This record gives sequence, C-alpha cells and structure tokens, in this order.
Amino acid sequence: MPLTCEDSILSVVGGMMPGMAVTGRLELAAFDAPDIKKLEEFYTALTGWQTVRDVGDWITLRAGDGQEIAFQKAPDHVAPQWPGQELPQQFHLDLWIEDHEAAAKRAEELGATRLADGGSWITLADPAGHPFDICRKEGVGPEMALFAVTIDAPDAIGLGQFYAALLGMEVAYEGPEGALISGGGKSVMFQQVEKYTPPRWPDPSAPQQAHLDILVDDLDAVEARALELGATRLPSDVKHFRVFADPAGHPFCLTT
Repeated sequence: MPLTCEDSILSVVGGMMPGMAVTGRLELAAFDAPDIKKLEEFYTALTGWQTVRDVGDWITLRAGDGQEIAFQKAPDHVAPQWPGQELPQQFHLDLWIEDHEAAAKRAEELGATRLADGGSWITLADPAGHPFDICRKEGVGPEMALFAVTIDAPDAIGLGQFYAALLGMEVAYEGPEGALISGGGKSVMFQQVEKYTPPRWPDPSAPQQAHLDILVDDLDAVEARALELGATRLPSDVKHFRVFADPAGHPFCLTT
C-alpha cells in the first residue's frame, strides 16, 4: 500500500531536529508536462489556487497558504504508468479537502482519471498522467490545501534525512512505509518503493517527472554541502542555478 496523507496524519510523532545549519530553502516542486496550460487550467479549477507566474515554458501556482507548485514544459515528456516501476511516478502531490469524494468527482469532470480508492483518500492521475492523492481533512475550508509533495525512494528514511539536512527541515516521522519532513509551513514525504527505478535525467526514456527547486544565498557553499550529503552534480550551463541528483537519483536545482 502506498504512503498517503492518511498514513502521515495518523502517524506523525514529535519531531527531531536534524541538528544541521539551514543551507537551502524549499521553494517548490515543478512537474514536467507537454501542455502546461492544460495543467494550469486543471489545477486552478480543482484547487482554487492562483497563477502567479507564466513565462511560456514555466507556470507557477500559489495556494492560499503561500505554498507553490510549478509546471515545466517538456515536449518529450513520457507520462508515468502508476503503480508500476517501468515508468514510475517518482513524485506525487497529497492534497487535503473536507469532501474528498466530491473533489475526486470534480477532478474527473476536469479530466483526471481515477486510479484507486482508500479509506479517506482517492488516487487520481492529472491530465499529464501524474498521480495525486485527494485526502479527507476536516476544517480545511472550501479551497484545497497542499499537505505534501511525496517522493519515491528505495531508502525513504535515508532520503528524508538527506533533504532534512540540506533544507534545515525537521524529521517528523520515520517508519516502514516512509518518512516525513517539515518546516517553514511546508512538508515533504518520502515513500518506500520496492524495486525502485530511478530517473536518468535528461534521458526522456527514464523521465524525472518532477524536481525540487531549492533557494540558496550562496551557490558554492550549498553545493559543497549537497555533495557532502551524497548528491551528485549534473551538467548545466545556466549561471543562476545548478542541477544535482539526490541519493535516489531525483534531480533537484539549487537556485538564487
């Protein structure tokens, strides 16, 4: 059974600070798609979030609490085929709403595909094929909330510790199904996946599906910290950001 927002809501215990200086700040998760305008229309209609940036090949949405997600144009994008590992999801969103069943029906009307039903969550695929979970949460209000970005990993606890150290976030939960880190009003979950298949960026046959953007004040200092923690530098010729792979192979960007 996949790690869902239901699991984490029930299982989060008192946090444990990673004990390392903050070296980066999580900005957002960006999802690849061939038609990002279609994704923008889908998620704004479903969630009530607002578009705050549109530069043609990149669109950013902002939730009511200030959290952001983005869509990056990828003409050669290959959609994931959940739940298998031949073309794995790599990332998914966990969303909160009071009436998750009504929200799932609305998502289907907007172009989503229902994939699975749980006790208080429903898994769907958006129009680009990215899975996401809609989870029941009392008191959220009329606008859908972003609970967490969830990342697949062969060692979820280890990957959670990597990002907690890199981002200065708190390890809130570790267990057999995965891990959760939180801080600054944001949460990231890490889902334990058996027979995990990593992305091979920029190879379109093994797509990243999504990546994290991490804001930094000093690219050189944070690069050194990321490499010390187990990241690998990937080729990039853009001055204001650098691309790395985390220990599970997921690309992420350090940006100023």
